[in-house]
Amino acid sequence: MAPPARSLVVKLTCGVEAPERLSQAFTVAATAVASGAEVSLWLTGESTWMAVPGRAEDFDLPYAAPLASLRDAVVAGGRVTVCSQCAARRDLTVEALVDGVSIRGAAAFVEEVLAPGAQALVY
Repeated sequence: MAPPARSLVVKLTCGVEAPERLSQAFTVAATAVASGAEVSLWLTGESTWMAVPGRAEDFDLPYAAPLASLRDAVVAGGRVTVCSQCAARRDLTVEALVDGVSIRGAAAFVEEVLAPGAQALVY
């Protein structure tokens, strides 16, 4: 029997107040997608704003890939989820987010990180 496929779950807990952590989480998630891994990126706290059209486009960090391009790569090849409580605190609905981004709660996050073969990273 083959071992279960590995998946990567990346949880981002900061926003533009920590630009290098913000960029690193998106970079790791997009790189994992490009390598063919199953990837789930969770946006919590202030990072939820990066799922709103125009917000990632306005982010700039020298020597880093454009955040909107990284986000779009993860949306296209993996999953991007906004924490339901975080969205509610910011009055965000799924209609206010980039197409393909979902809003889910803690139970869904726990299910993903406890799945066989899952590797979780928190930034």
